[in-house]
Amino acid sequence: MKLKYKWICGLLAAGLLSTTMTACGYPWSYFGTEKRDTEPGVGTMTPQTEARQAEKRTKENGTETEETAGTDGGKDRKDGAGGDGETEEDGGAEDPEEAYPLPERFDYREGGRLPRVGSQGDLGTCWAFATMLALESSLLPEELWDFSEDHISLKNSFGMDQDMGGDYTMAMAYLLAWQGPVREEDDPYGDGVSPEGLKAVKHVQEIRIPGEKDYDAVKRAVYFHGGVQTSLYMELENGEKSEYYNEETFAYYYDGTEISNHDIVIVGWDDHYSKENFTYGPKKDGAFLCVNSWGSQFGDRGLFYVSYEDVNVGRHNLVYTQVEEPDNYDVIYQSDLCGWLGQLGYGEESAYFANVYRAEGNETLEAVGFYATDEDTEYEVYVAEEDGEPGRLVLGEPAAGGRLRKKGFYTVKLGEPAVLEAGKRFAVAVFVRTPGAVHPVAVEYQNRGNGEAMAQVDLSDGEGYISADGRLWTRAETEQDSNICLKAYTRKR
Repeated sequence: MKLKYKWICGLLAAGLLSTTMTACGYPWSYFGTEKRDTEPGVGTMTPQTEARQAEKRTKENGTETEETAGTDGGKDRKDGAGGDGETEEDGGAEDPEEAYPLPERFDYREGGRLPRVGSQGDLGTCWAFATMLALESSLLPEELWDFSEDHISLKNSFGMDQDMGGDYTMAMAYLLAWQGPVREEDDPYGDGVSPEGLKAVKHVQEIRIPGEKDYDAVKRAVYFHGGVQTSLYMELENGEKSEYYNEETFAYYYDGTEISNHDIVIVGWDDHYSKENFTYGPKKDGAFLCVNSWGSQFGDRGLFYVSYEDVNVGRHNLVYTQVEEPDNYDVIYQSDLCGWLGQLGYGEESAYFANVYRAEGNETLEAVGFYATDEDTEYEVYVAEEDGEPGRLVLGEPAAGGRLRKKGFYTVKLGEPAVLEAGKRFAVAVFVRTPGAVHPVAVEYQNRGNGEAMAQVDLSDGEGYISADGRLWTRAETEQDSNICLKAYTRKR
């Protein structure tokens, strides 16, 4: 079966979440998805699991109980992906978050959940401020943090200066690689210098991506988890006035054709916020309460309202849903420091992908991390073995399995930790089936040859594979200019 790929971006990382590099006015191009050219796969299990269960059904006594994939997956698991029942084995019960009735008005300022409002100054770092504020809000009111915007904009793996802007892809890659966050006091903003050797003070293990213009999902993310990063087209720059912004009511509404160029954070909403508050009147009432990165002198001490009918707000969204202490695991194995830049697949909903690593010491493999590239992604996780030579991977029993309701990045704990010996190779593999997908596997893609700015992808640091059936594997680095986005987390023993 022919392997196909999708560029998430041709320049850097535009298109995964935001169709622009948000730097208050730095547009970047977007490459769309490849059209489906084959029918999607069917069923709810991998060929390996189906074969095992068929064998059990044909045994003479016929009394064996069919096993579902994994020993730590399923709707009752509280410590796997999502940590709150978002992972299911067989569909499971209704998500309690989705069943909860939301209020018609909600405001972080009234519950002690609003972080300090910052100012990006003259630099193109709105994306960095939105990232840090959204992350800080996900920890409030229990924990009060001030994370460094300087560090994320200077110490990521993309090699861009602070005037070039950034996007959510860069934020995800930086945090999921444990490059940060670090404290503001350890790397203050605005001096253009970031110290070497700073360690992350938190480990981000899960990020969800609410659907485009799915306002119910956005509200539930704000209500249950933290501020939602989003973007809009902002005409206000350098203190200039805009016909789309009402300075008296702090209300913004844009209904034109320009794409997003500025990142903000949604921290509340008001379904009855009057349409009369906007200079150009939307047809209906209702607005999101948002935090800007222009200091407390902008809007209502840094906050403003954006109409539900704004063409860009709520299209590209991000929320941090699982943030852990930095001692949760001892070692992270990874090769995708620039994160989710593209997708691979075989023109079908399902595929296998794997990474091979070498253990740094005597450790136990506790969990893996990977992207669900769309909603309702079914998965099985394997600790694979090599059959005689590198790249010949053999899958045994699944170590975990389930379904991920939301698009995003997840950490999945193994049912039983795997023992790793110092200096020995080990492999982790994942099967995914993503409804409607033709490229279900997230990769860090190296764009060659167009001469334009791009992520500094290093293909020498990974050994990744992709397969249509879990038996025949293709090397991702040499055949597809890609690193597989699949991390492994271990503890020392």
